[in-house]
Amino acid sequence: MFKNRLEAAQKLSQAVKTKLVDRKKLDIVVALPRGGVPMGQVLAQEIGVPLDIVVPRKIGAPGHEEYAIGALTEDGSQIFNETEKKNYSQEAIEKKIKEEKKEAQRRLKLYRGQRESLDLSGKNVLLVDDGIATGLTMEAAIKSCKNKGAQEIIVAIPVSARDSLEKVRKMVDEVVCLETPALFMAVGQWYSEFPQTLDKEVIEILRRGRE
Repeated sequence: MFKNRLEAAQKLSQAVKTKLVDRKKLDIVVALPRGGVPMGQVLAQEIGVPLDIVVPRKIGAPGHEEYAIGALTEDGSQIFNETEKKNYSQEAIEKKIKEEKKEAQRRLKLYRGQRESLDLSGKNVLLVDDGIATGLTMEAAIKSCKNKGAQEIIVAIPVSARDSLEKVRKMVDEVVCLETPALFMAVGQWYSEFPQTLDKEVIEILRRGRE
């Protein structure tokens, strides 16, 4: 469906500008590390606004880490699919939560460096990622932005599972999504090239954005 994140971001940028042309201006693009950051860079440049990040973390199913059964907001609050959660021991879940909280703090410290915490008070936010599967990580990102004072939140993604997108849609002011395939297994299946984004790439993109 998409060659890579760059192509998806370019198409998404055009859709955002077309759909939101008559709305109030956007103040900032906020991306989800790591895969959402290269896409956020493209959108921020095209729209002409700053780029920043929030760092939610997926809580993967014990033994099946790619499948999210929950997520953490940036302040450590938890969101769970309660039905899925019942399939795993509380001990295993608590272990995963501890691991993901540690990783979230590592990434925040690494990516933000000496910069102050993100303040979105009164801002209109375009929240960007490379796709939505279960939607739990995006839900955590939305809550993180609301906790930081965002006035308006618009979610922009190239591709999403249909049921997950409907849940997200109810939490925000607007959604821009290019594709909602009927059969959705994972975000990566909709990209011909879907390499892992590295920490150093995120750091470099944010550095260039600040300059």
